[in-house]
Amino acid sequence: MTTERFEVQRQIAAPPATIFALLSDPRGHVTIDSSGMLQSATGNVVTAVGDQFVVYMDRESLNDYPLGKYDVTVIITKFVPDEAIEWTISGVIQPPIKHLYGYRLEPSEIGTLVTSYYDWSQIEEAYRGAGIFPVIPEAALRATLGILARTVEQHSA
Repeated sequence: MTTERFEVQRQIAAPPATIFALLSDPRGHVTIDSSGMLQSATGNVVTAVGDQFVVYMDRESLNDYPLGKYDVTVIITKFVPDEAIEWTISGVIQPPIKHLYGYRLEPSEIGTLVTSYYDWSQIEEAYRGAGIFPVIPEAALRATLGILARTVEQHSA
């Protein structure tokens, strides 16, 4: 069986509400990105499924495909305040790929158990044989959780 989903966890010493506030803010995604692809973002803090914002990307940081600079629209697919947020993207590549990124937040003794995931099980059939998935490695999810921890723990101390 082929893995079509990565899921990583980390305990973070900050309350779920603090973490969720960062994840609901388009600029927060840029702040914690470990890949170097996310350059900037525009749009309002998201508050519901269907909300959208734009992220300006630079694929050169991965040095895998010569896409250069481009932008994507992030579309929120799950939104449960202080508990879960998930999104897909739409952009230059059409039809949309339908891969999902998300976070689950669970209160814990030290603050929050954060689960980050990347799921490409629902990608369009046209992309299955392209050999481009996963777009980011599992290690990037782990690194992003480290940056998330550093960012919110500084503000919670």
